[in-house]
Amino acid sequence: MEEQQRDLLFKLAVCHGIGNIGMLKVLDFSMKYNNSTDFSKEEIIQIAGITTYQKLFSESWDRWTADSDELKVYQESHTFITILDAIYPYYLKQIYNCPVLLFYKGNPKLLEKNCLSFIGARAASVYGINVVRQLIPEMISNDLTIVSGLAKGIDSVSHQVTMQHGGNTIGVIGTGLDICYPKETAHIQRKMMTEQLVISEYPNGTGPRKYHFPMRNRIIAGLSLGTCVIEARKKSGSLITAQAALEYGREVFAVPGNLFNSQSDGCHGLIQEGAKCTICPQDILDEIQFFSI
Repeated sequence: MEEQQRDLLFKLAVCHGIGNIGMLKVLDFSMKYNNSTDFSKEEIIQIAGITTYQKLFSESWDRWTADSDELKVYQESHTFITILDAIYPYYLKQIYNCPVLLFYKGNPKLLEKNCLSFIGARAASVYGINVVRQLIPEMISNDLTIVSGLAKGIDSVSHQVTMQHGGNTIGVIGTGLDICYPKETAHIQRKMMTEQLVISEYPNGTGPRKYHFPMRNRIIAGLSLGTCVIEARKKSGSLITAQAALEYGREVFAVPGNLFNSQSDGCHGLIQEGAKCTICPQDILDEIQFFSI
């Protein structure tokens, strides 16, 4: 029955008109009724609470039902874990709206490690890059896996510095794994897909959408014991990740910057709101030890 649940979850994941919360509702219903997976589209619409996008979901469901062989081939082109798998990350499972599926390329065993996320400005300054180079080696020495979003700037530098020092790193992206976005970090993503781990909740062929990235950010925060923000403006997307980390009861670290440079205004705001002012690796390590499994 587990394989049938896996097939159902994949089919739901590639259907349009149903979101992750709807999928969680269907899974919960299935588990309450002896792991049943034999649902009609009308039942799924009711269980998942699909309202606005009923027509879109119905057409999508019918299309994959009619092309079951194509669906099977498409499924076989993916590697993924589900929330039912033992390897599914413990901390990620604790968050609201945790992803039902995680598509991956690379080494999924990294999901079992204690993780720390590093995020920040896409237009990173020399100062921000040097901060990453100062902090990350000590994190690696303490067996922490570095998580980030494979964006330009602090994200990509964090992945690169981790690999340069022989550490483990996980990239979380907001597209299908067959798409590299932005193009500037494509070489890092490809390298990580073979030597590290890249994950997404979106199936192959899914392009970048504006709303994908706040959703991606919740995974970054959810995987991690804590989140370190290096250079962020007042309206930076990094603050969405930091806010998610706070909501999940995780530690937030913020690196101060130049008072006269708006690039660090977001970090200064986080510090004022109670984030740990971080000026050296030990500032992080002193807090993280209380969160580790």
